[in-house]
Amino acid sequence: DKLGLRKTSWDRFGRVHMGDIIIAVNGKPVNNYDELYHMMINIKVGEQIALTVKRLAHQIVENHLQLIDTVIVGIQPRGVHLSDRIVNELKQIVSPEDVQYGKLDITFYRDDFRKQVLAPDRMHLPFDIENKTVILVDDVLFTGRTIKAALDALLDYGRPAKVELCVLVDRKEHRQFPIQPDYVGNSMTT
Repeated sequence: DKLGLRKTSWDRFGRVHMGDIIIAVNGKPVNNYDELYHMMINIKVGEQIALTVKRLAHQIVENHLQLIDTVIVGIQPRGVHLSDRIVNELKQIVSPEDVQYGKLDITFYRDDFRKQVLAPDRMHLPFDIENKTVILVDDVLFTGRTIKAALDALLDYGRPAKVELCVLVDRKEHRQFPIQPDYVGNSMTT
């Protein structure tokens, strides 16, 4: 079978057994082989993402030793999930006091703002960005519109010396603005 499981059986509730043990993943009983397969794939993907986040953090430190005059800014909402993980990795590599981290809400800077009602996220930039390197973090770079809005919002807070971009996924073919990431977890062609 797909997972290499042998000597399995089903109980009257349809759960998978291996010998006398009910198979469970993360405390959740598995109902069938397909469910078990998909759960195992999700665990594998989670492990790969953790390795990718660790690699991105190390690349940032390689380019900005001790993060001197460097700040990390997660783009609300989805970029914050990635930036939280990167910042946690950075705090294990360098002194936690050296990591300056903020969150940027771009709701009112988006060009599609008038097409839908959006509730703003919480903005949190507890530092000055003037003459510092700002590393913007987002989950996916697709058309570049989110990054353009983030740059517009960022410039309202000051004039950074340099802005770099860190993304988990770069989907290159659909770019509408000349924006390229400096740190890329994975590039995808779709």
